Amino acid sequence: MKVVIQRVLRANVTIEKVKVAEISNGLLVLLGIVDDDTHEDIKWLSNKIVNLRIFGDDEGVMNKSLLDVHGDVIAVSQFTLHAATKKGNRPSYIKAAKPDIAIPLYEAFVKQVEADLGKPIQTGEFGADMKVELLNDGPVTIIIDSKNKE
Repeated sequence: MKVVIQRVLRANVTIEKVKVAEISNGLLVLLGIVDDDTHEDIKWLSNKIVNLRIFGDDEGVMNKSLLDVHGDVIAVSQFTLHAATKKGNRPSYIKAAKPDIAIPLYEAFVKQVEADLGKPIQTGEFGADMKVELLNDGPVTIIIDSKNKE
C-alpha cells in the first residue's frame, strides 16, 4: 500500500458536480493498493497516518499529530500511485490491484483509520471520476509505502 498524505486547510471531493466529501483542517490521503497488500499493511499505515507529527504546535514546530489537533480525513482511492513509467510515455497500471481485491482493502483501510482516529472519516467513491480540490498547508506532502518501512 502506498499513500500520499497532504496536510490541508481544506479539501473536498466532487463527483458529477456533487460534493461528496469536505473537510477543513486535516489530511487528504490518496491510497494506492496492490495485490499483495494485507490487513497488516492497513494497520501499520493507519497507525502511521493518525500519529504522524506533521501539525504545528504553539511555536509552529511540527510536533502534533492528527489526533492531537482533532483533524479530519478524506481518503481517496488512487490506483495511479502504482503507475510504472520505466518504458515509454504511457504509464502502466498493471501493479495496481483490480477492484475485487482493492475495494475490500480500501473499505478496511477506511474502517481502520476511523477506529484509530476515533471518529468517522470522509471518502471519495472507489472507481469514480472524482475532482479533488485542496488547499495544501505548508505545503506538507508525504509519501509512505507500507512495503518500505524505513
